[in-house]
This record gives sequence, C-alpha cells and structure tokens, in this order.
Amino acid sequence: MACFPWRVFWIIQALVDVTLCQEIYAPHSIRIEGDLTLGGLFPVHARGVSGEPCGDIKKENGIHRLEAMLYALDQINSDDELLPNITLGARVLDTCSRDTYALEQSLTFVQALIQKDTSDVRCTNGEPPVFVKPEKVVGVIGASASSVSIMVANILRLFQIPQISYASTAPELSDDRRYDFFSRVVPPDSFQAQAMVDIVKAMGWNYVSTVASEGSYGEKGVEAFMQISREAGGICIAQSLKIPHDHKQADFDKIIKQLLETRHARAVIIFAHDEDIRGILNASKRADQVGHFLWIGSDSWGAKYSPIQGLEDAAVGAVTILPKRATVVGFDAYFTSRTLENNRRNVWFAEFWEENFNCKLMSSSKKEDTSRKCTGQERIGTDSKYEQEGKVQFVIDAVYAMAHALHNMQKDLCPNQSGICPEMTGGKKLLKYIRSVSFNGSAGTSVTFNRNGDAPGRYDLFQYQMNINSTPGYKVIGQWTENLQLNIEDMQWPNGEMEVPSSVCSLPCKTGQRKKVVKGMPCCWHCEPCDGYQYQYDETSCKLCTYNMRPNPNRTACQPIPVVKLEWHSPWAVIPVFLAMLGIIATIFVMATFIRYNDTPIVRASGRELSYVLLTGIFLCYIITFVMFAAPDGAVCSLRQIFLGLGMCISYAALLTKTNRIYRIFEEGKMSVTPPKLISPTSQLAITSSLISVQLLGVLIWFGVDPPNAIVDYDELKTLNPDKAQGILKCDISDLQIICSLGYSILLMVTCTVYAIKTRGVPENFNEAKPIGFTMYTTCIVWLAFIPIFFGTAQSADKLYVQTTTLTISMNLSASVALGMLYMPKVYVIIFHPELNVLKRKRSFKAVVTAATMSTRLSHKAAADRPNGEAKTELCENVDPNS
Repeated sequence: MACFPWRVFWIIQALVDVTLCQEIYAPHSIRIEGDLTLGGLFPVHARGVSGEPCGDIKKENGIHRLEAMLYALDQINSDDELLPNITLGARVLDTCSRDTYALEQSLTFVQALIQKDTSDVRCTNGEPPVFVKPEKVVGVIGASASSVSIMVANILRLFQIPQISYASTAPELSDDRRYDFFSRVVPPDSFQAQAMVDIVKAMGWNYVSTVASEGSYGEKGVEAFMQISREAGGICIAQSLKIPHDHKQADFDKIIKQLLETRHARAVIIFAHDEDIRGILNASKRADQVGHFLWIGSDSWGAKYSPIQGLEDAAVGAVTILPKRATVVGFDAYFTSRTLENNRRNVWFAEFWEENFNCKLMSSSKKEDTSRKCTGQERIGTDSKYEQEGKVQFVIDAVYAMAHALHNMQKDLCPNQSGICPEMTGGKKLLKYIRSVSFNGSAGTSVTFNRNGDAPGRYDLFQYQMNINSTPGYKVIGQWTENLQLNIEDMQWPNGEMEVPSSVCSLPCKTGQRKKVVKGMPCCWHCEPCDGYQYQYDETSCKLCTYNMRPNPNRTACQPIPVVKLEWHSPWAVIPVFLAMLGIIATIFVMATFIRYNDTPIVRASGRELSYVLLTGIFLCYIITFVMFAAPDGAVCSLRQIFLGLGMCISYAALLTKTNRIYRIFEEGKMSVTPPKLISPTSQLAITSSLISVQLLGVLIWFGVDPPNAIVDYDELKTLNPDKAQGILKCDISDLQIICSLGYSILLMVTCTVYAIKTRGVPENFNEAKPIGFTMYTTCIVWLAFIPIFFGTAQSADKLYVQTTTLTISMNLSASVALGMLYMPKVYVIIFHPELNVLKRKRSFKAVVTAATMSTRLSHKAAADRPNGEAKTELCENVDPNS
C-alpha cells in the first residue's frame, strides 16, 4: 500500500508528458487571473453518447452553478474585509457528467506540482517543447456528482489539494481516512437517507422499492437508505434496481416492468441523475402507469424542472428532498443581467444562450432544431423562463468557505504582512482552516464542517403538485433537521386521491387474526384467524384460553365461559317435577288412609309394617326429583348421594321381603304344616332393614372415598364453536357412580321379579303376589328403557338435561307403578266399599295350605263363586298363631 501513491504519481506524469506538445491549458475551460487560484469542476454538459465525451449543455446544473462560482469570486474580490489585498482567481473545467473525463480534466490542477524532466522530450516535428508555467491551484470547488468527486478526490489527496463539493452527497465520501482532503457544504446521503426513512414511516408505508443510477451517488445512497431502514425496522425493500451507465430506452422499460411485479410497493426511492429520472418517468408514461408510483426523489431531483420537463403528469405527487436553501437575490440580479457582451469570460455562455433562447448565433452553430437567429438583445428572465437552480447557494457557500479559510490562514501565518506570504503554502495547513471555519452562509444558516468534512443535515421537503386550484410546481411540505416536520394536510396525490395512498405489502390483519410473516420479508404476511378457543396474544401469535375461559367476540382476550345449571322453569324439569308432585300427593293420601284405617282388615292384611316401609321408599323416589333439580352445592350433593338409590332400595327391599315370604310359605307348606321361620312382622322388618343397611353402608363408603362437592364441568358442553360453550354447575358424580348407586336397587328389583315369577301360581284369592309380579314386570320394562337412554346420550350436548330427566322420570314411574298397582285398589275398597273391609274367620296354617292346594285345581270355579269385589288377602295374615 505504501507504494500505491507513487504508482499513481508516475501514471499521472506519463499522462502529463503526452500533453506537453499541445496547448498546456484545456481548450474548453475558464481561466481568471488572481493572486490565489481556485479550481472549479462543473457538469456544464451532459454525458455524451456514441463515444462522444460530452453531450448537450446543462442550463441549470451546469451554467447556473458555474456562474454562481464566478459571482462569489466577484463578491469576495470586491469585499475589503475578506482577503484584503488578495485577489482570487479561478480555473473552471467541465466534467461532462462523467467521472473518467473529469479525471482527465482535473490533471490540469496538479500540473504545477509535478517536476518534469524534459531533456529527452521532443515534439513530432523534432523541436523542443515550449512550456507555459501553469498556475498553482490552492483548492478546488466541486465536483457535482459523487462519482466524479470520488475520482477527483483520489488524485487531489495525493497532492494535498483541499476540495469542497457543493453537491456530492455520497456517504462514502465521509470516510476521512480515504478522502481526508474532501469537504462539502451539503449534508451526506446518510442524513438524506434518514430523512427518507422518516418520510416513509410518516406516510405509513412499509413496502418500497429503490432505483439508483449506477455509480457512487446512486448505489451508496440506496445502500445508506437500506441500512438505516433495516436498523429502524418496519420497512421492507420489495426490489432494488440499478440504472446502467450506458442505458437505453429498453432499460427503463424493463425497470418499470420489474417495479410492477410488486404492485403493492407503490413508493419508489430514487437516487438518480437528471437524465435517469427523465428516463424513468418516460417509461412509466409509456407503460400507462402515470399516477401509480409514489416517487421519493433525492437531492439530485430536488426542486429542479429539468428532470420533469414535459413529464409533469408523471411526476405529480413526487416528494423530493433538497438541502435547506434560500434564493440568493444578488445572484438573480447578477445572472439575469448576463449578456453575450458582458460575460465573455464564460466560454460556454454562447452555447447556453442558444439553448436558453432556442436560437442560433452563427451558421456553424451545432444547434440544429431551430433556424431562428439570435439577436443578442434577448434577456434572461424576460425572454426566457428563469428560476434559480437549487444548488446555487451551496456553490456560493463552498467558495466563501474556501475564502474564509484562506483569510484566517493569512491572518494567522502572515500577521504583519499584507497579502500572501510564503508561509501560506501547503494543502494540509489550508485543510485545517477549512475544517474550522464557521460563518453565516448565503441562506442565513451557519456553514460548518464536522471532523469528516460533512455539513450538518438540514433539508427542505418538496412535493410536485399540479391541480386546477394552483399553478403547477414544487411546494414546500416540510423540513428535516435531525427530526421530521411534515405537513401531510398540505400534500396532494395522483388521480385526485384524498387519503395518503398505501404502499404496503400486506394490509393490517383484522382483530382476532395473527400475522404469519413471509420468510425473509418481515413486512409481508398472511392473516390467519385465531380459531377454536384461541385468542390473539400479539400480532404474530395466538394463545389458548384456559379451560374455564373462551375468547371474547373480537378474540383479543379471554372471558369466563357462562355457567348454567338445571333450572326449575326448564322444559326438562317441568314434567318430572309435575309427576313427582302428583306422586307425593298420592303417596301422602295413601299413607294417611292407611294410618286412618290402620286396624281394618285390608290394612292389616296388607302387612302394615312393610306397607309403611314401602310407602316411605315410594315417597323418597318422588322426593329425589326435587333434589336432582336443586342448585348444586355441598348440602344438595350430599342429599343426592344419600337418597339417589335409597328410595328404590327401601321400596324393593320391602317388596323382596314380601315375595320371599310368600314363596317360603308355599314351598314349606308343600312339605310340612309347620310355618316357616322369620315370617312375623318383626322378622320382616329386620330382613328389610338388613337389606337397606347394605345400601347405607355403600353410601357411607362413597362419602369417605369421594366426599360430595359441587363442580363446574366445562368439558361436557365445550362445543367446537366457543360462542356456544357453557360450563355446567353440577355435583361431582360420574355416570358410573350413579349406576353403582342404583345397581344395588336394581339387583333387589331383579331378585324380587324372580320371586314374583316363582309365586305366580299362588291362588289370587289368597295373596297379592300377582300384583307384585305385574309391578315388577312393568318396573323392569321402565328401567330397561332407562339404561340405553342414559348411556346413549353420554355424548349429547344436552347430556345433563336428558340424563337427569330420564333418571327422575324412571324413578317417578317406578314409584307410581308400585303405588298404583299395590295400594290404589286397597284405598279404593277402603273408601268406596267399606262393607268389604270386614274381618273373616281365622284359619289355621294347615287349612290355609289345604285351601291353597285345592284352589289350584278349582281356581276357575273359586273365581266364579267369589263375590265380586272381595278383598285379596295375604296368606298367613289370617292364620291363627295358635294353630
């Protein structure tokens, strides 16, 4: 690396030697004599085509800026306070908007610093060369394009010539290690890129494309924008496209076609030169996409008319950036007074005159699109449109910065001397003074440089507007000075849109939807609804609500699942409760009748003790209906566990005892006349109590293993649609526990049925076995229907209602069958036929058995001879105990 400068040095000297036999000064340049000479680089002409180095003249970017430097020199040289007794001269060159051409031209600035050995140099005619000593350039003003400034800065730094640019904004030039002699009065694109990012965010855009001219300015500007947008987050780059140096019309058409591939990215960031901006706008017009794209142009677009001339409709709504500036009134007066007579020092002014007034000065003029002759009496601003170019202020500030640095340097190094002194030589010394200058510039703002030679970031924001209410033009819509100040209400949009147009990859998801981000594109996503029992936890995720919660209607949070319970007014409860109330009334009526006629033959023949036990069981079967429909709590659940199977157990224990007693009497009577054991009322109560105690023991064990408590079951009615989900307040009793509680009663019922079948042959005249049999048959049918309904609805949404209703109706029917078949006939006789409720003569056990045997053979005759309405009697009830 240490030898690199020397390689460059010899290359430069070789290039200089080639020009020794030619005119030492560039034929197309401006030279103004002075004590100190400043170099100037301006894009007087556009980039040439078809191998030509230069193209058409650039009126604004070229001539306006060049004249701004000449105007600043005039002002400084006429100022007695600034650089007294020192005159500034100039050597101004045309870069033709091309970096390689500018490099060749800038060699002129370093010729005076190169020691040449010309002893062996001869011209083509053999004569020794004639040398004119070139003037020494102390500093250079320029260049305009960043690519040109970068190329020139690499040469000037080798010869320690300070350089101040008025328009180069590439972030790369902020590298003080590579471009240590470069400074600029405009802020770098890193500030401009930050301003663009702030604009995009303020508009609510998150999906943009970028277009850059090939070269340092465009590529580095886009690179800075992309880097800042990545750091800021929330902005995605749809496409990043580049305009080639040697572009054709097809290149612009291709770029527009590529931009349309991501139609949602309407906002387009442009870091491009004037000609490239025109090419892009033209291509959008050819593609019939006027008004689709939302352009955000860099300072190379600024508030200039040259990029949009004839393409105004394609530029409507474009937001552009320009370093904060003010119109220099003095320059307007100066420039509009320039004529062909008083501005001969500008060698390109005649060409500008022809272009500006669309006329020809002489027949040999290169302007071929007009035949009108120039009179020389035309006036700028009167006979042609004039508006001060945006960078004029910065050209003036750059010249003044150089002048103030030289002034301070002269004061410090030549304190007792007027004019220049030998101590003022050396580019490093001048650079030190340049970086420390501070003065009020032509716009009234301070001109300063930071340690990298950059100016502070201050931008004006413009929008090109064109409507019937105002004249077309650029309108100031805000500013950026480290923070964005944007007047969105003053902005206008293409096609008459009233709201800020969108430039987003994906629209915001609706409430209750999560973003599924596209891989590699954080601004693009698909919206997926949070389904089921999920709610939107944040933008990108859904979470499941807890078991007792469900999402609210907009799925932004969870809310408690409503809890329901069996209600008295429910249709499911009306029928069971109605049956239970009728049953309770009937049971109380029967029991009251039996108590009232407790000592009558029919009541005694019915077995009073077991009848009361059986009626108690029937009463409990009806009562359980109210317990099953009561609001669950600890007490209710305890009653359910106790009485769920107890009523049936008491009923069927009493019936089993009765049928067993009948069966044993007749079986014993066939073999012996001795009465069987345990047939007395006391024995019957003991047997019944023992059977009931088994149920009570089971209930006691159940209490110990699983204490009764009320729970809210959220799973039973948890449907796929959370809006229909409900929690059920119920006792913590499973289906299996219900069946186990009823299982013992069912076992008693089945056993009783078996005995009823075995005693079906006992004569009707002597027992009530057959009514018991009919009762048991009917009861079995009821419970056979209950089991499939109960288990068949286990997965039903109305499981609780169906099962509870089925269970209570089954118990009501069982109790009603027993009550109706066993006791209603007796009550009927007791109340309506009291003449039949009389005592018959007592018979011995042997007589009873003999009569039963005979009646088996003569049953039909006995039935015929039996008086109508004779009460059925139970065997042994009329047996004489002493027989």
